[in-house]
Amino acid sequence: MVKVKLLLTGSAVLMLVIVAAAQSEMPTSREAGLATLDFRQVVADAKDKVFPAVVFIKCLKESYESGKTVTEEVVGSGVIITDDGQVLTNWHVVDKVVEIRCLLYDGRAMDAQVVGSDKDSDLALLQIKAPPGSPPLPHAELGDSAKLKEGDFVMAMGAPWGLNRSVSIGIVSCTRRFLPGYSQYSLWLQTDAAISPGNSGGPLVNTDGQGVGINALAVMIGGDMGFAIPSETIAVIVPQLRDGGKVQWSWTGLQLQPLKDFNKNIYFDATEGVIVAETDPESPARRAGVQPTDRIVRVNGQPLTAEREEDLPAVRRWLGLLAKHAPARLEIVRGDQTLTLEITPREKGKVEGEELDCPRWNLTLKAINQFDNPDLYFHRKEGVFVFGVKYPGNASNAGLGAQDIVVQIDGKEVVTLDDAKAIYNEALANVATKHRVVFSILRNGLVRQLVLDFSRDYEKE
Repeated sequence: MVKVKLLLTGSAVLMLVIVAAAQSEMPTSREAGLATLDFRQVVADAKDKVFPAVVFIKCLKESYESGKTVTEEVVGSGVIITDDGQVLTNWHVVDKVVEIRCLLYDGRAMDAQVVGSDKDSDLALLQIKAPPGSPPLPHAELGDSAKLKEGDFVMAMGAPWGLNRSVSIGIVSCTRRFLPGYSQYSLWLQTDAAISPGNSGGPLVNTDGQGVGINALAVMIGGDMGFAIPSETIAVIVPQLRDGGKVQWSWTGLQLQPLKDFNKNIYFDATEGVIVAETDPESPARRAGVQPTDRIVRVNGQPLTAEREEDLPAVRRWLGLLAKHAPARLEIVRGDQTLTLEITPREKGKVEGEELDCPRWNLTLKAINQFDNPDLYFHRKEGVFVFGVKYPGNASNAGLGAQDIVVQIDGKEVVTLDDAKAIYNEALANVATKHRVVFSILRNGLVRQLVLDFSRDYEKE
C-alpha cells in the first residue's frame, strides 16, 4: 500500500490523498472476498428475481364525485405472487373498477378480475385470466419485513407516471412509521427509493430479491419519502382476501391512546396496557361499560401494551381479528381497581356506502356510513346524502350541495338508496306532466326545503 501526503500552502487547504497502488493487498479469505462483492451485482441479482413478476395495471374506473358517472382510466402496478397468476396490488388502484388489464414482463396483455380487496389495509388481490394451457407465470417470493433495519437497501418497482416498467433504489428510512389517518391496522415502511403516482401496488424489494412491502404512498414535494405496506401486514390480509374476498374485521368501538402520548403531551403512570380515549356511540365497548381513561391490560388473557403511538396498529389489528358475536374478557384498570368486563365484538361491515347516479337531476347520492362519514352519521344513523353535484345542472340550480343529507323527496321518506332510486325513477317516468320535486335536506343540523326543477335535460346539451 502506497501512501502519499500532499501539503499545500497559501490559499490552498490541507489535503490528504490516499492512493492505492497496483500491487494493493488482495483478499486472502472467502469471507474477505464476499465483503468486497460488487454491490451492482447484488442489486442486479435481486432485481432479476422479482422484475419478471411485476405487472403494469391499467383500469377503467367509475367515479361519482362530479355529480355524474364518469368512467376514467387509471394506472398502477402489481406483483404476481403465485404461478397461476394471483396479483397483489393496492385497494385504491382497483376500487370501483369495471375493467382491469395487466401488461406482463414478456409483453403479453391479459385481463384480470378482483379476488378480494380491503380498504382498511389498502390491499387487493387480483386473478389474471390466463388462456387455458398457459405455462406457469413468474412470481415473486414474499420476505419478512420484520427483519429490515434502517439503512438497508431496497428497490421500488412498478410503473411510475404510467411508464410501464421501472426500478428505483434507496434505503429503508424507517421500519415502523406511524401515519395517523391512513391505516389503523398497520405501520408503514418508509423509504427514499423514488415512489411516484403509478408505482402504487408495486413491490418494495430487499437485496435478497424478496418482496418486503407494497408501495402505496409518496410525498410529492421533495420526492424523498415513500411509504410501503409491510409484508408483515400482507401475510395477515392476503389469506382472508383469497378465502373470502374481504377481511372480516371485528368492531368494538374502542378508541385507543398510548401510555406515552407525545403529541398530546399526556403520559400515564403505567408500563403495561393501552388507554381507552373514547368509545363510539352504540358500540359494543360502550354497551360493555368501558369508560374513557380505562387502561386495558389483557383481552382473553392476552397482554396488550401500546407504550407509544407506533404500538397502536398492532393492538388494533389484534382486536380487529377477535371472534365476532363471541364474548371477550377485558381486564382493565380503573383508578385503583382492577375490573373484568365482557365485550361482544360485531362485524365491522362496509366501511363505505354505495353510490347512485341520478343523471336527470344532475347529482349523485351515497349511503351514509359510520366509518366513512362520521359527521353525517352523527345526525342520521341510516340515510342518504348528496355525494356530488354537476355544474351547471338542475341540482346546482336548486341550491343542493355535497354533504346535504336527504330526509325526504316530495314528502316521501328517504332512508336507503333504494328509496331514492324508486322516487327518481317515478319522477323520470312522469317528467312530461310534473318536472319539479321538493327536497327536504339536513344541512349543518338545520332542515331546509329546496325545489329541484328538472325540466331541462343537461345530459343532452
